[in-house]
Amino acid sequence: MKVCVVGSGAREHALSWAIGRSADVVATPGNPGIDGRLPSGHTMASTPAPPEEVEADLYVIGPEAPLVDGLADRLRARGKAVFGPGADGAALEGSKRYLKQVATRAGVPTARWASFSSGELAQARAFLAGLEGGYVVKTDGLAAGKGVLVTADLDEATADLEAKLAGTSFGEAGRRVVIEEQMLGAELSLLCVTDGQRVVPLAPAQDYKRIGSGDMGPNTGGMGAYSPVPAVDDALVGSVVDRIVEPTLACLRRDGVDYRGLLYAGLMLTASGPRLIEFNVRFGDPETEAVLPRLESDLTSLLAAAAGGDLGASGEGTPRFSAAAAVSVVAAAPGYPLAPRTGGLVRGLAEAGTLEGVLVFHAGTTLDGAGALRTSGGRVLCVTALGDDLAAARASAYRAVSAVHFEGMQVRDDIALRPLLALGPG
Repeated sequence: MKVCVVGSGAREHALSWAIGRSADVVATPGNPGIDGRLPSGHTMASTPAPPEEVEADLYVIGPEAPLVDGLADRLRARGKAVFGPGADGAALEGSKRYLKQVATRAGVPTARWASFSSGELAQARAFLAGLEGGYVVKTDGLAAGKGVLVTADLDEATADLEAKLAGTSFGEAGRRVVIEEQMLGAELSLLCVTDGQRVVPLAPAQDYKRIGSGDMGPNTGGMGAYSPVPAVDDALVGSVVDRIVEPTLACLRRDGVDYRGLLYAGLMLTASGPRLIEFNVRFGDPETEAVLPRLESDLTSLLAAAAGGDLGASGEGTPRFSAAAAVSVVAAAPGYPLAPRTGGLVRGLAEAGTLEGVLVFHAGTTLDGAGALRTSGGRVLCVTALGDDLAAARASAYRAVSAVHFEGMQVRDDIALRPLLALGPG
């Protein structure tokens, strides 16, 4: 089988690596890390050709933007098997207002919310002022994971609201906003494969959104993740599927949406139980880089079965995950997420990649005319390490990260530290 993976980041590198255990992979446009023969004997390669010009048996679409733009619909119209929702399903991520409307109709537990457009500034201010505790202001449209402000400061929330509705911070994507009450608790990411009817959850993960250690600074696309999550058991995962994921899919079916792909539930584990923060319509990044290295069963057959509308056809049953832990640490460019500066020379990948249990996924890299690797995006690399437990995986991940160098590199030093402190000594 030949699989086309659409995208260029660390998520697509991790997908290509995992799919490459049982199939040949061509990634478009891919990145410099996606090239060569894998231990399985299968190959990974990048191509500048658009997905519509790549011949493959299965298409796996990584980023949200092409999904919202209808790429899956165009490929399916040509008779292709596609893992990824059409534009109607991708609207769950393309519009946070639509997501909240679906969640409300489906009876999914979520935060109190309201949506406002650029002509409703006074009403938006009044709603914001009426919330108790913290405030959450989100762009309605896509913002690469950076269009969310969470703050306890009403003045800061109001200023952010005004900038978004004026179009000065996120352009047209921000001219409509969703305002929510802030929920308290630990966050959880649950990636679920679905054929539109059935749901197969993957191993839970927890990610880190803010740029700085201790959850300081602005939100990013994600600065690291780990899996498994010690406080999350099968019963909790089952509850999320039963109360949040399946009701949402049922609501979409009633609307005539045939959703085949990945439904990522971003959750807050509150004192009253799991509540939905958001849905993403694709594999999470960097959660994918922490979850897939632990997967022991065949990813390709699972995705192909979902794309074909029959998860029972995969023959895999419940996905099997290693007992090992995985910790993923992102190395970001200077200035990220507000104004990343690119072009820096990347060194040390060979040393990092030789460490046992370490995988280096490229996120924003390019080769210059001399064949040297340089930074080309805000998030540059995602370094994942496997270990017998979180402590071992975390130590290996940071050992590998310390071998990597580029000017102004930003790395959080507390990825997976919180659960270790909660577990205590021994």
